[in-house]
Amino acid sequence: MQQQATPFTVADYLLTRLKQLNVTEVFQIPGDYVKNFTQALEHFDGVNAVACINELDAGYAADAYGRTRGLAAVSLQYGVSTFIALNGVGGSYVEKSPVVVISATPGSDARRIGKMYDVLYHHSTGDLAYDQKVYEGVTVGSITLSTSAGAAEKIDHLLTEALTHKRPVFIECYKEVWGEPCPQPLPETLPRARKHVTDPLVLKNAVDEAWSQITAAKKPLIFAGVEVLRHGLSDLLQDLIDASGFLYTTTSLGKTVLDEGGDKFIGTYSDAASIESVRKTVEESDCILTLGTIMTDDYLWFVENKYPYMVLCTTEHTRAGYFTYENVSMEEFMDALLIRFKKANTYPLTVTAPPQPKYPEPWVSNSDPWFDAQPNILTYNRFFQHSMQYLTQNNLLDQIVWTFGISSAMYVATNAYGLKKNSFLASAAWQIIGYETGAASGAQLGSGKRAWTVAGDGGFMMVCQSLSTLVRNNLNAVIFVMSNQVYAIEQVYVNIEAFDPVKKVPFDTFDLLPKWDYQALAQAFGANSIRVTTVDELNAALAAVWTQPQYQNLPTLVEVVIPEKDLPRQMYRLGTEVLPA
Repeated sequence: MQQQATPFTVADYLLTRLKQLNVTEVFQIPGDYVKNFTQALEHFDGVNAVACINELDAGYAADAYGRTRGLAAVSLQYGVSTFIALNGVGGSYVEKSPVVVISATPGSDARRIGKMYDVLYHHSTGDLAYDQKVYEGVTVGSITLSTSAGAAEKIDHLLTEALTHKRPVFIECYKEVWGEPCPQPLPETLPRARKHVTDPLVLKNAVDEAWSQITAAKKPLIFAGVEVLRHGLSDLLQDLIDASGFLYTTTSLGKTVLDEGGDKFIGTYSDAASIESVRKTVEESDCILTLGTIMTDDYLWFVENKYPYMVLCTTEHTRAGYFTYENVSMEEFMDALLIRFKKANTYPLTVTAPPQPKYPEPWVSNSDPWFDAQPNILTYNRFFQHSMQYLTQNNLLDQIVWTFGISSAMYVATNAYGLKKNSFLASAAWQIIGYETGAASGAQLGSGKRAWTVAGDGGFMMVCQSLSTLVRNNLNAVIFVMSNQVYAIEQVYVNIEAFDPVKKVPFDTFDLLPKWDYQALAQAFGANSIRVTTVDELNAALAAVWTQPQYQNLPTLVEVVIPEKDLPRQMYRLGTEVLPA
């Protein structure tokens, strides 16, 4: 008797679409409601299940994968899983990372029984639609499929929304629906990002006003943000830089929108944490062509002082000075400006942009002066000084992807120069502590590069189990834990005087962390571990993780011991300095 062919299901449909869109890994937390999807995933050729240790780990990993691959997916259990992962998906929404959130809800039979007998099903708040309601605030599309009828079209619509807006979507099915038959997808109907077409008159008005502001400027500057990278406009940005002759900088979130270097990149602008030459160039600019930026409260000085000098175009706003324009495509706006630059011969001939400041060595000048007399003690800036020196001298910058949560280390890291395109992943707008360690697996799998993660010890403690996910998947990420046993970035804004060794002001109790044995922890998870307390030991560790065989197939946890009261000047300025009005 001939064996009946296995039916093609709704789960198979979504997995096929993900594979066609180059999503070859799905991060996963198991559950009974979602079992029809997870079982399909387990046996699906070409898409691997990446078992994560908890929901935040899965959410952060999917976010980083979406940033590096262009689309990601995470599979979660109903209620108890989706609620935990919400934090990670919230960051994906704010920082424009397209993630497909996959889940399941009690099925038709459970709903009928629940209604008949007043049964509260496990993982439910009592409102079976509540998961979708919660996710509506952090997605650009959400559905709950009660039947396989029409599922293909609805899934394709949501994938189109994710690709168009570069933001998450939520797909939930009744428990049984993931296993119901579904037509196979047609390759010619593959979801793609929609192209927004601007009204020609609106576009002309916006470009005319922008051009009048640009051509009147004496010290113009381009300020690039992460949307340029997310929407694949980096080459167009480079063309604009070349045609205009303008210098350019980036936001912290937009760092590595292009390969860093050349004669036009002045360094990343991160307000008071920036190096002096970057701040000076921004402060003196009289026209700032601001493209694809997400302007957070990290940039309040910039917004308050440079608002009338901005020509701004993002996916959500277009403005020249005080004139605003609705529904303008960022790509069309950039294209139209490029045409103006090429035709007018205005730049770089009649107005010469200021010469690129020589990028200084940013670490020594920003190191905490209290430790100048102890040159072998590790500090935040000495860590980056020697790490960047090793990576640069050994031509390794194109082989790594950096991940950062919000921490003192992230603000110090924005001073780095020479990183490769899309190699700096940071929770710079959502600003979640702990993102960096969970993101390591997604960053490495998504980019094909080695994750180079720098975590505060407080952030690492929040998601330390992510180290187990890296071990389980044989990922040789390097996790540097800046170990000072305090929430340093929090203490800066609570009372910065606690960092002054002379004043003897104690740290607030809530900013003190427990002492962990990181080597024992790494051993328990099956990871490698190194502990460094001096510059010499750090240099030896950097060489070891790149050259010694035992560090090539498993993650390595490097505890970087720094003084409790080390306050990098970048953070000191953020905590104390009022920039000129």
